[in-house]
Amino acid sequence: MATRLSPLNSLRAFEVASRLMSFQKAAEELNVTPSALSYQIRQLEDHLQIPLFTRLNRAVELTEAGARVAPGIQDAFERLAEAVARLRPQTPPNVLTVSTGPAFGAKWLAPRLHRFLERYPEIDIRISANLKLVDLRADEIDVTVRFGGGNYPGLHVEPLSDESVLPLVSPALLRQHGGRLTLDDLRSMTLLHDDSAGFLPNAVTWAEWLRRARANGVDASRGPRFSHADHAIEAAIDGAGVVLGRLLLASRDIAAGRLVAPFDLVLRAQAGFFLCCLPESVALAKVKAFRDFVLDEVARESEALQAIRAGAGRNWQEQIVSAP
Repeated sequence: MATRLSPLNSLRAFEVASRLMSFQKAAEELNVTPSALSYQIRQLEDHLQIPLFTRLNRAVELTEAGARVAPGIQDAFERLAEAVARLRPQTPPNVLTVSTGPAFGAKWLAPRLHRFLERYPEIDIRISANLKLVDLRADEIDVTVRFGGGNYPGLHVEPLSDESVLPLVSPALLRQHGGRLTLDDLRSMTLLHDDSAGFLPNAVTWAEWLRRARANGVDASRGPRFSHADHAIEAAIDGAGVVLGRLLLASRDIAAGRLVAPFDLVLRAQAGFFLCCLPESVALAKVKAFRDFVLDEVARESEALQAIRAGAGRNWQEQIVSAP
């Protein structure tokens, strides 16, 4: 007589929760509420008539029974994912699909792509630039570069670079103010706002920078707002105002003299760039090639970024400050 299989949704909820050891994180991965996930696991426990988790104050632990069954269920879902993947049309091994944000794609990746093509002419690279947090399995993405805190469950994650923010202005606009800016000048200047990092809990804004700089009488709420970081940077290049720009994205414009840093206060963005791929994709030659290329480019640029930080402001001194 066949044994009735437990509800698939409940099994999936248990698989993710047992892998992450957190109902909150498991709910986020499955795009459900923590209460819905808890209900699904409770259904599974009722079906099996045995507790699988011990609920603590702010954490969960597997019971002895849960620890026994978890490896088998996790393996079963991995096999199921592999089986479904074999049904999809196979991407040619030389085609590499990279997902990244529009700003990183436009300001950092695209200008350096020629070196990747020269180094790996056999790889046909395709860039998908959007703000969507892609599902690497469902969207058939080989690798993605994400800006955030680095917590991306289920993915192989490698840090690329921290990010900093600092005021940036065009040389033409700076000359209109006698070749230098003071904090008092910001009262009458247009502030350009990059809202692309607004999803971060500790995103650094003009209000934070002005507070740390001890700038008085500057209305941090005024000025155009941009949802894409590269749009805010381009507006500053064209002389629309002063942008609180992200250093890594603006580094080429600073090096080329299209932007200058008039103040020496640089704040850490409390986030960075991370290269992510599926764990089983790490060893793929095309993924390894892209990883090596990006890491080499970041290392190549590290000295240039340090020089920009050191040259920021009229005192030509670096002042990196960690926002609390």
